Amino acid sequence: MELSEWQALADTGLHTRMGLELLEVSPERARGRMPVEGNTQPYGLLHGGASCVLAEALASLAAVAAAGEGGAAYGIEINASHHEGARGGWVTGEARALRVGGTVGTWEVVLADDDGRRLCTARVTCAIRRPKREPKPSAD
Repeated sequence: MELSEWQALADTGLHTRMGLELLEVSPERARGRMPVEGNTQPYGLLHGGASCVLAEALASLAAVAAAGEGGAAYGIEINASHHEGARGGWVTGEARALRVGGTVGTWEVVLADDDGRRLCTARVTCAIRRPKREPKPSAD
């Protein structure tokens, strides 16, 4: 799919409210960003949950790309370590496939601020449902 088609797929309620912008989507890597503004905790810092939303969104979209046309994917586990806070600008994330199998894949997601400082490292595991294939005709 073209990037605009991926963006349309991602433009759902939560992703739209978060301001998610996609930059690249493939089974091996997905990149995107979101603004810090509007995604903060009461103290003005980027909310850890917002970081998890960005990480899972990127990994899940890469998993959908791995599933192929007619397939589906969804997150089944996320682990995130928050290293730094951010008060403004953009958070950019990059999900890189660690392993993509037939039914499960795992991506490492690194989130960074505008200066390239690592804000969060996440690991996201997704279930992958590939489209069913028609059985081959028998050679009767």
